[in-house]
Amino acid sequence: MLKLKQSLIRYRLQYPFRSSGTLVLFLLSLMVGLGSALGVWLFKRLIDLFHMLFFDDLAGALAPLGAWTPIVATVLGGLIVGWIMYRFVGEERHHGVAGIMESVAMGGGRLRYRRMPIKAVTAAMSIGAGASVGPEDPSVQIGANIGSFLGQVMKLSEERVRALVAAGAAGGIAAAFNAPIAAVFFAVEIVLGELSGSSLTIVVLSAVISAVSTQAISGREPAFHVPAYAFNSVFELPLYLVLGLFAGVLSVLYIRAIFAAHDRFAALKLPAWAKPALAGLIVGAVGLLAPQILGVGYETITTILAGSTLSIFLLVALLFAKLFVTPVSVGGGFPGGVFAPSLFLGALMGAIFGLACRSVFPDLNIMPQAFAMVGMAAVLAGTVHAPLTAILLLFEMTNDYRIILPLMFAVIISLLVSERLQRESVYTLSLVRKGIRLERGRNIEVLDGLKVEEVMSKKYPILHTTDTLQQVMDLFTRTRNHGGPVCNANHELVGMFTLKDLDKASEDQVDFLTETIGDCCTRKLIVAYPDEPLSTALRRMSFKDIGRLPVVERENPSHLLGLLRRSDVIRAYDIALTRRSANRHLIQSVRLGMLTQLPVEVARVEARSVAAGQLVSRIPWPQEAVIASVRRGSNFLIPHGETRIEEGDVVVFVTNSRETSAQVEALCAGPEDEDSKEEISPAAV
Repeated sequence: MLKLKQSLIRYRLQYPFRSSGTLVLFLLSLMVGLGSALGVWLFKRLIDLFHMLFFDDLAGALAPLGAWTPIVATVLGGLIVGWIMYRFVGEERHHGVAGIMESVAMGGGRLRYRRMPIKAVTAAMSIGAGASVGPEDPSVQIGANIGSFLGQVMKLSEERVRALVAAGAAGGIAAAFNAPIAAVFFAVEIVLGELSGSSLTIVVLSAVISAVSTQAISGREPAFHVPAYAFNSVFELPLYLVLGLFAGVLSVLYIRAIFAAHDRFAALKLPAWAKPALAGLIVGAVGLLAPQILGVGYETITTILAGSTLSIFLLVALLFAKLFVTPVSVGGGFPGGVFAPSLFLGALMGAIFGLACRSVFPDLNIMPQAFAMVGMAAVLAGTVHAPLTAILLLFEMTNDYRIILPLMFAVIISLLVSERLQRESVYTLSLVRKGIRLERGRNIEVLDGLKVEEVMSKKYPILHTTDTLQQVMDLFTRTRNHGGPVCNANHELVGMFTLKDLDKASEDQVDFLTETIGDCCTRKLIVAYPDEPLSTALRRMSFKDIGRLPVVERENPSHLLGLLRRSDVIRAYDIALTRRSANRHLIQSVRLGMLTQLPVEVARVEARSVAAGQLVSRIPWPQEAVIASVRRGSNFLIPHGETRIEEGDVVVFVTNSRETSAQVEALCAGPEDEDSKEEISPAAV
């Protein structure tokens, strides 16, 4: 009995979180909410610090030189931000919320959380330097990355990691606006895309804890002080309908301007680190004429909502200026969000419309600030396609039920107009441009069309229970394998032996010359079946963080049929490419990249390039690149040394280095890249 109690104690010490998954998730959601509140609070303090450094200290010191000196702040901020992003972050498929949506839908909520501190600092620096971007998207990223970090560290299932990511997103919005209810619906509408009981509990708890923590630190003040709304006449409702129409059109213009600016900057032949500086120069020049458009713009929104007398001409000028500088800031590479600028645009448009209506209908006693408030929600809903989030956000800030009717009216009209003119929101359009379409937050395109037997390896080293550790170590060194199945004398599968088992044996100081792997291998196996979808096996690999799965018969689990490895997953990616459209091809590459934590790249072989017409073995591929496959028309090839690369082929490769990716592209590029070809020509290798 004593030994049994000791065994139970050791088990609980070694696996303290397995006793109650619900309790663990509950505690983690508390940590996510608290971490989101503290992270967003620190992020806001960084914004204030950088604003003081750039405008109070730097611009103040340069003020005697002339009125143009504030431009120095935005340009210098752009240079610093551009260099940091280029050096430490690199190119990302999507920025902000779009990347979180992609991860939740396709990558099990796995975010690259190690980059988040750098991205948060650069976002704070961007806003502090005057870039026209918002703090809400970075706030969402802070919370979501905290949730993803905790989920991955605790090795939770993908479903629970996704829930923690959504909880973090809700915590970020709750901390940014002090609006926990709107934060919950933001996570449901945008991040998760669907409502489930288990996820909702975690999201609500995180949002509440984040809001309570934020109130304890910063007070109960909302993001904006809004006026008391007075519903004077039923005749105001048609005016709110028209306001919704204008808001929908403005939302579409805003979305299209952002991506048009992104394309323009992408086409510029400038170093990536220099583009934010150019954007800063443009934004700073406009800011000299209209300083209200610099930064977040919350002060201007508060001024409008307070009913201050701003001329309609100034409001129109600020509207067009903001509609110009925000796309320039985002497209130029300043990290930040599009959430707050949409609120700014909505407040301006609503105030303009309210002033015009008051002049035309003086008997209705119209409050322009009420129209500005409703305009904020309407433009936000039209931009992000999240009507409940927009409605509840304004409702929580007003705490006035009387605003709900015109608010809902304008928001729904704006959403209908926006979806009619622009099907995708500002977030989903970023995904669609990469070939990814989501339905209710879930990936429509999955690997269910591929079976495990189609991609599993049938040639692999088979280890035997009688092999010594020294023999296996020599085999791994010679073949560069990291593991393999272990069979007994009857060729029955009894276990798996990997480098982890070898390391454990080394720590136990066993004799490598006499100890057999039959005594050291892992016998509690996780297997795959040949007839199951590849996506099911991939989720199993991801959940347990396993690099290879033995494929066995369902009726006879000891009968080994093959081995599913990460390299087979890369090959499966290209099989899916040949069977599906380019849209599905790209989706699988995203999924693969998130699984391996490495980007999947493609390079087209051009005429007279180094690679064209050469055998794979004769091409000096960088050592850090893994050539996964070669696509030739509608066919694909799994390359080997004697495979000849031809003009027009598409080489699919995996790498974790931007320099390596550039080298592979240079090998496949035509004679216009002669300098790159000379650096890595076959003669130089």
